[in-house]
Amino acid sequence: MKILYSCLSKSWGGMEMYTLTSIRQLLKRNINCELLCVAESRMHLEGRNLGTVVNTIKSSGYVNPLGTLKVMSILRRGNYDFIHTQASKDLWHLVPALKLLNSNIPLFLTKHVGSFIVKRDRLHKILYDRVTAAFAISRVIKKNITETTSLDGKKVILLPDGIDTEVFNPGKVDCRKVRQELSIQDDEIVIGMLGRFSPGKGHEEFIEAAKSLNQQHSNLKFLIVGEASRGEDRYEDEIKNLAKEYNLTNLIFTGFRRDIPEVLGAMDVFVFPSHAEAFGLSLIEAMSMGKATVCSNTDGVLDIALDGTTSLLFESKNSEELQTKIEILINSPQKRSEMGINGRKRVIENFDIGKLTDKVVELYKSFCKWE
Repeated sequence: MKILYSCLSKSWGGMEMYTLTSIRQLLKRNINCELLCVAESRMHLEGRNLGTVVNTIKSSGYVNPLGTLKVMSILRRGNYDFIHTQASKDLWHLVPALKLLNSNIPLFLTKHVGSFIVKRDRLHKILYDRVTAAFAISRVIKKNITETTSLDGKKVILLPDGIDTEVFNPGKVDCRKVRQELSIQDDEIVIGMLGRFSPGKGHEEFIEAAKSLNQQHSNLKFLIVGEASRGEDRYEDEIKNLAKEYNLTNLIFTGFRRDIPEVLGAMDVFVFPSHAEAFGLSLIEAMSMGKATVCSNTDGVLDIALDGTTSLLFESKNSEELQTKIEILINSPQKRSEMGINGRKRVIENFDIGKLTDKVVELYKSFCKWE
């Protein structure tokens, strides 16, 4: 079995990171898996550490004849059993290349992000008719695919993203490491969020809630983990300026961190305030680390968080309700512990990357009729 994974994105976020995670899981199973990405992108730079072949084209875009010709060359040389793309935009290169090669190898699409554009015109129909099956990471994405594309609903399969629950395991992580690094005292309650700086991630509501909570409590620390993606530096500056305006001296911007399990281990409460999220990878990472979570009641979050059991849900964009729900957990160590235990159990049962990789391999085999 030889697979080409495609992600022609210049950004760096959950979709891009998960592409590399998926390839690593397949390589662990001795499945030959290569990557197709944009040259000199963050994906390319990070992909060099995979220990497999990384194929590149100079640019992506929707119509790029030179890029398509390069993809044709890669496909002809690679002799793949099938292709799995993580971004629907990649279809603009992959489908023409496959048609010009007169190749009928299976083409799978994982849909990570919804679209507000209806794609039922003639050109999009050609693209989606070539897709063997589409994997939707949440119910809202599955619904979006069937409503906006010509893809047969029978070809759309619900398959969430997953994480390594042994990597994100509180029993195997030094949860004091980051607290000591950041000079956080033992009696301080740490409330954090994780994600790239991008409008809609809920940084404003988090900071508004922090401002209000500081008026009621003197033993809090707030962490914002992450960095701006390409072209979003201005938004990061706006968020940091807002924190200065509110004089949040107990708020730490950690920047990009590779030691995410340790960073999550330092937290007492994890906040996921996104306005609209297809899934929520950092949310299941926090739950796997046994953290009580406070989440916006929107979209893919509802596939993950169980209100009152693993998490407390609040109305999206409502910083006052966010503050109220965080305060419940500040005041109840017992509830934090119970929700943390329930959260980890839910992730192990539903979002473990090993179980989900086994499932996707079985799906490959079923569509390709392999023994």
